[in-house]
Amino acid sequence: MTTVAAYAAPSAKAPLERTTIERREVREFDVLIDIKFAGICHSDIHQAREGWGEATFPMVPGHEIAGVVEAVGSGVTKFAVGDHVGVGCMVDSCRECENCVAGLEQYCTGGGMIGTYNAVDKNGEPTYGGYSQKIVVDENYTVRIPDGLALDVAAPLLCAGITTYSPLKHWNAGPGKKVAILGMGGLGHMGVKIAHALGAEVTVLSQSLRKREDGLKLGAAHYYATSDEATFKELRGTFDIILSTVSAPLNLDAYLSLLKTDGAFVNVGAPEEPVALNLFSVIAGRKTLAGSGIGGIQETQEMLDFCAEHGLGSEIELISASEINEAYERVLASDVRYRFVIDTATI
Repeated sequence: MTTVAAYAAPSAKAPLERTTIERREVREFDVLIDIKFAGICHSDIHQAREGWGEATFPMVPGHEIAGVVEAVGSGVTKFAVGDHVGVGCMVDSCRECENCVAGLEQYCTGGGMIGTYNAVDKNGEPTYGGYSQKIVVDENYTVRIPDGLALDVAAPLLCAGITTYSPLKHWNAGPGKKVAILGMGGLGHMGVKIAHALGAEVTVLSQSLRKREDGLKLGAAHYYATSDEATFKELRGTFDIILSTVSAPLNLDAYLSLLKTDGAFVNVGAPEEPVALNLFSVIAGRKTLAGSGIGGIQETQEMLDFCAEHGLGSEIELISASEINEAYERVLASDVRYRFVIDTATI
């Protein structure tokens, strides 16, 4: 076991504090990663504050991890010391179920994917995430960060990037498609960049026009305020796909009215509260109300390669580890453009 410094929430809703954790010894197929940067995802806050239900403490959040390979196990063939690598939202799965075999490890039915943190691994040990100096991960759940991507702007791609890329690809965002990105935050801004790079006509739907200039600069052709009732009248029946990155309850019926016939409203934001729906909103127009969770390992690698090819990194604000608690409050206040990234050298 190796002792490393980390930032952890000692209990639900408690401020994160500096501590030490144990990382396992490098096994045959393991990669030891010297973490350089870790993104702060809204999911970290949901879990550290038990917004999504009971959690395990102490908790070291962080599933947007970018770093450098420091050591490899004797059986590792995919990576070598010095490689730039990333770790996303999972560190293992059953590897045998239909979904795992199909490259959909995020939907593992053989016990579920093992989260990078707030989970228990196959040896019964708790998993600890990226707000730490180092992590040990099986090579099959590690991805390569292409040379064209700087590690700091690449870190958020391991969640925000793949969480938007996967549904946009699945619902065929591309030339001739009108795509709306609902919410212009950590996920939303990557959704705009990726949908634009895929060739779609992109519209941002945001509560206000405060970030309009940013949205247009990142690739949106149009930008509307959802606080304006006229938006829903003007855009009725417009979109092929609406990708919702919002983690607060929405008036789903209102947003479903903005879809074309056979359009899809896809949720990647996960509100803590249930939402209501009038089923006529999907019956009329043969519309789809769907959800999507991250992506498999192969698709995550595909996303990183795509982002490198198109020069897409996250828009970040680099912070020191001592600023994590302040950053959490600023995320909740929508006061970040657009992703906080921890310089783990400050841990």
